[in-house]
Amino acid sequence: MKPPRIRSTVAAATAVLAVLLLATACNRESPGSGGDKSAIGIDLPRSDSDFWNSYAQYLKTGIKTDGIDALPLSNSQNDVTKLVANVQVFQNTGAKAVVMAPQDTGAVASTLETLASAKIPVVSVDTRPDKGPVYMVVRADNRAYGTKACEFLGKQLGGRGKVAELQGALDSINGRDRSEAFAECMRTKFPKIKVFELPTDWKGDVASAKLQSLLAQHPDLNGIYMQAGGVFLQPTLALLEQKGLLKPAGQKGHISIISNDGIPQEFDAIRKGRIDATVSQPADLYAKYALYYAKAAAEGKTFQPGATDHGSTIIKLPNGLEDQLPAPLVTKDNVDDKTLWGNNISR
Repeated sequence: MKPPRIRSTVAAATAVLAVLLLATACNRESPGSGGDKSAIGIDLPRSDSDFWNSYAQYLKTGIKTDGIDALPLSNSQNDVTKLVANVQVFQNTGAKAVVMAPQDTGAVASTLETLASAKIPVVSVDTRPDKGPVYMVVRADNRAYGTKACEFLGKQLGGRGKVAELQGALDSINGRDRSEAFAECMRTKFPKIKVFELPTDWKGDVASAKLQSLLAQHPDLNGIYMQAGGVFLQPTLALLEQKGLLKPAGQKGHISIISNDGIPQEFDAIRKGRIDATVSQPADLYAKYALYYAKAAAEGKTFQPGATDHGSTIIKLPNGLEDQLPAPLVTKDNVDDKTLWGNNISR
């Protein structure tokens, strides 16, 4: 029989542990059971974007319909320190694979190294970490986004004019890829178009403020490239409407606008002539293949570069592999295509 002091100490320790476990659970989302030998830890990158909220919906649906054993989802809210902490919880609670979408692709190398040393493979969605081992990157060709936007705007403007480019964060591989490709295409194919690069750190309020300043200096601006419709669409259209510059497509004074994401709100704006086009970033396929590769990783499966059976190509990276999923250009001609995920998700 244990002495009373020892019994009370053990009871107190047990109570503290229970409180800590409960606090951890309360700060995380609920899908998935966890605890299985193939449990998958999934961190959502942010919740301030319609695109990422759609991705989260697809993930939760996929977890249920495919019977994925997922630990409670976490959300790092565009904060790398939160991402590191969330991943540590995954590791401590038995994750056999981790899905993440690091928004700062240069700051996660040490976290990836830590997971690799623990033999926990990582699937990175939409963003390609600059360094650190990854099992698979699930991503579309972001340089193609910039090139498609350039070619569309260049033709719309007849090779002349002034274009505002609302860039994403340049410490992100996606922001760099889209910006570099857009600049290269404009420089080589449309040298008579003046491009004003406006870094925004993927923040809609920053984009709106910088665009307002630019319009004050260049009221004859006739083109806009938004690198992320999920955060830039609403503030951009609100600003143009406030200034009386939101003319329908085909009307004199219309500012040609192309975006990236493929959210339902962009499709509505295309139908109404408020913007002209977007590149549909496949939120549905990001979720589907994030889960597919995470499950495969937990089961010890491997992949090789080359064509896939789902219309994409796996390429070799210095630090892993990348499955480059298709991302179509959407205009008024195909905006009602039922195969586009933006036409198939509830709002």
